[in-house]
Amino acid sequence: MRVLGIDPGLQRTGYGCVTASDSDPFAPPALVEAGHFRFDADSPVAHRLVELERDLDALLARLRPACVCIESLFSHGVHPRTAITMGHARGVILLAVARSGVEIVEVPPARVKKALTGNGRATKAQVQAAVGALLGLSVPPEPVDVSDALAIAVSGSRRLEGTPRLEGTPRH
Repeated sequence: MRVLGIDPGLQRTGYGCVTASDSDPFAPPALVEAGHFRFDADSPVAHRLVELERDLDALLARLRPACVCIESLFSHGVHPRTAITMGHARGVILLAVARSGVEIVEVPPARVKKALTGNGRATKAQVQAAVGALLGLSVPPEPVDVSDALAIAVSGSRRLEGTPRLEGTPRH
């Protein structure tokens, strides 16, 4: 099964696609492709959202994942604008994926970290190292948007392999 993880953002949106074994839940995932979309921070938000939708539509058509995993929305009390900005990008991503007919799984950030490192409060560097080791990469994936997207894909693929679905997660 091919699983695409997405780390939303309006300056960079990371993506990572892995294949997970349908028959062996203990088999490590294999890397298909990973990268990020970069957007001009000086461009109006609406233009970046249009660009994100266009890039994501092309990615979905090319990779043809069985499922797309995305971090569920969270906010830091110190940086509420970050949650609002992330919400714009998440909305476009959810819309594009739903339109494509691909299943969507939302994964809480702490669950992603715990699935990869055993610690729901792991640092970005710990997640990067865990993703690199799990996928057998010679160096951890960079930038962190890419390693986060791969972590989301791996975590989401593990949730789909015979484990309960997240509450409230729609099937599309």
